[in-house]
Amino acid sequence: MVSKANDMISASLVLYNNNPKIFEPAITSFLKGCENGIIWISDNSPKQLENPIFSCDRVRYFKNEENLGFGAGHNQALKRIRLDSDLHLILNPDVEFSTDVLPELIRLMDADDRIGAVMPRIIYPDGSPQHLAKLLPTPLDLFFRRFIPFNSIKNFINRRYELRDLDISQPIEVPAISGCFLLARTSVLQRIGGFDERYFMYMEDFDLVRRIAKSHKILFAPQVEVVHHYAKGSYFKKTLLIYHIKSAIKYFNKWGWVFDATRKHSNQRALRQIQTLGKVIEIVDEQ
Repeated sequence: MVSKANDMISASLVLYNNNPKIFEPAITSFLKGCENGIIWISDNSPKQLENPIFSCDRVRYFKNEENLGFGAGHNQALKRIRLDSDLHLILNPDVEFSTDVLPELIRLMDADDRIGAVMPRIIYPDGSPQHLAKLLPTPLDLFFRRFIPFNSIKNFINRRYELRDLDISQPIEVPAISGCFLLARTSVLQRIGGFDERYFMYMEDFDLVRRIAKSHKILFAPQVEVVHHYAKGSYFKKTLLIYHIKSAIKYFNKWGWVFDATRKHSNQRALRQIQTLGKVIEIVDEQ
């Protein structure tokens, strides 16, 4: 398929009392990463935020009447975009990236209409990986690894769930990717109704990706990377932990706690793929 030189790209970013030092690099990275893209700033803050960057001709700022949460905040942007976009970037305020990231992700999506969403490699500011390409979670993955006191069991769960044996030398289809930086086909997002607004925060990206995956591939593209100042707020703040637990319960009530055929099929396929690629790499290395 011939690459489309005139892809229209949009983006959305949800704010809630964020420090400008956090969100300005994210907005600037997007504006520099594409020539004509429009970014929508959905402000959930109690008091309207003000910043000179909001007056840029490719920034569309709007204030929500209340704190709608992460997914609903992005949905407000999707409603405003209508059909003026081919690809839409969902991003967190605490990311920054170089100018080569978006062109490479757009190239991948233009080359294969079956790709519905793609995420680059996500790293910490010190360059270490965040392992955000994952399996679809089971209750064991979410609750045991968080609360079980035995590091050996926790590490075993993390290695499998976070796909730590994944070959990162090339793009690869995975069951789940993070909503901190997710490029998707706008038409697909519009068709499925965007985020499920029953999640105030946490788990909404897993839910979104699952619904995209019903018709399209979910791709992890490790050849380009994005810096994410990942705070893991629910590990340190009780209120955020409660939000996380409530969202996890909503997620498993919706998709299944024990019996989830889609999860089983998708995860098994990903693990077989990793095992197969691992064997191929071993053979090549021996030669």
